[in-house]
Amino acid sequence: MKRFLKYLSLGLLSTLLTAKPGLSAERISLFYPPFGEFSLPVNSLETFAKEGKIDNDFQFYAQRLTPEQLTQLREFLQQRFNVTPTLISQVTYSPIGEQVLQRLGDIVQTDSRQNGFYALRGALLVSASQPQGVSVINVLRNFPSTNVRLNFSEGVRIFNDLAQFTRIRDKVFASLQQQSLAEVIVTDQNVSQLPDLRSPGKFRWQIASFNLNDRQRDRRLPVDLYIPQTTQDTQGQPPFPLIVISHGIASDRYSFIYLAEHLASYGFAVAVLEHPGSNAKRFEQYFAGLAGPPQPREFIDRPLDIKLLLDELQRLAQSDSRLGGKLNFQQVGAIGQSFGGYTVLSLGGAKINFAQLNQDCNPENSGLNVSILLQCEANQLPPQNYQLQDSRIKAVIAINPISSAVFGENGINQVKLPVMIVAGSQDIFAPPVPEQIRPFSWLPNPNKDLVLIENATHFTLIGDSPRGNNVLPVPSGLLGPERTPAYSYLNALSVAFLSANLLNRPEYRAYLQPSYTQSISQPPLNLSILQSLSSEQLTKIVGSR
Repeated sequence: MKRFLKYLSLGLLSTLLTAKPGLSAERISLFYPPFGEFSLPVNSLETFAKEGKIDNDFQFYAQRLTPEQLTQLREFLQQRFNVTPTLISQVTYSPIGEQVLQRLGDIVQTDSRQNGFYALRGALLVSASQPQGVSVINVLRNFPSTNVRLNFSEGVRIFNDLAQFTRIRDKVFASLQQQSLAEVIVTDQNVSQLPDLRSPGKFRWQIASFNLNDRQRDRRLPVDLYIPQTTQDTQGQPPFPLIVISHGIASDRYSFIYLAEHLASYGFAVAVLEHPGSNAKRFEQYFAGLAGPPQPREFIDRPLDIKLLLDELQRLAQSDSRLGGKLNFQQVGAIGQSFGGYTVLSLGGAKINFAQLNQDCNPENSGLNVSILLQCEANQLPPQNYQLQDSRIKAVIAINPISSAVFGENGINQVKLPVMIVAGSQDIFAPPVPEQIRPFSWLPNPNKDLVLIENATHFTLIGDSPRGNNVLPVPSGLLGPERTPAYSYLNALSVAFLSANLLNRPEYRAYLQPSYTQSISQPPLNLSILQSLSSEQLTKIVGSR
């Protein structure tokens, strides 16, 4: 009985926190044989959320939660999301949104024990139209059933899967951090004398802005090009190595201003573009009902956008006085975050793997990796050998990339050039083990770096846009710890990686060692780096107890 009650409370808490369950007006119920029916009035949750009081009905569950869990539960119940009915409609009627609701509906069911898909959608839409807005309590109040039933066995299964998923992630991260620390202990490298690459370099820069137009694909690409300016204090002359930065989904060219400026201060020309089919503007239009959802074609168009950018910059370099002789197209690197990470890996040679997509996108194989839902959109493309690689790109930095299904091992191991992959331990949208760490082990080129940032989330390395384009309603709790230290990590390691691999400056490899990353690491965003990890080693870590 004790074990049952433990799973009951954990299952209830898990469902509340992750599935936004609902009560029609009175009760939420679940049945667990052989112990029978359990239920909780919505009034009890509402009282707890508003006043922090635990009544007799809620006491049964509350006494089985820790104080920390109770605090987290109350904070979540109080959370309000400022979203419009149009936004809710657009998301929940999209292919990805429907898949999410179907999965939630397996747990949150109607009184007749039917999948709660339509009831959840209706409750969300009604809540968004009311002054109270979308909150757990309001969604519960608007659930169109007199009694909401939780599929307890399915909830426990998902909770156990989540617990196992988290244990593996934590074990892998801890093991790789220990491996990195062991390398610090055995080395006698003195990093205290190294110049601080976190500080800006000596170059000033100018920004040249362009609007590129691909008539064939009907794509208009805004581009900002940061061009270093030489002075008497700077070492290095044009042409400057060229770096392209690709933003993530629902983002824009302003998200990595801090990185573009830092690289420009070290003598790199930096081109930051926007992908019109998946940028912040497109999502603003989509959420307002003025455009359709991003299309599967984005998996092809994004790499083609960068190919077009390089083509156009080469053309403009012959006619635009701002560019003449300034850009070195023999030394080109690419940096991308999230969907941008996919983009730059494909430009580096990774191939879309339709066999892997067919396997991973089978509903029976669906798991807790949220990014699979996005990657499976690529499975709607005509299956063919898309030529997305660009030979001008000589090195790639992929930050929180999505890659496990869309590339798989057979797609990733086509990347032959130097690669740095950056992973955050608390990334729930592109989980680090399947999306970054395991793909890193598949890379065949020994010239590779895996950067691990403990407690970093999917959003940690994204800068604050000066235009305030926070299109996605991301709760503050998902942003993670204060992000400034992580910006400095990326600044320093990007300069080192690109200098070593584009400029053939081997002395910069000293910055890509565990002794250096430990020297600049600041808790809670603890920093580690590795150059070696095989699939066999990772399998052994995951399988160990």
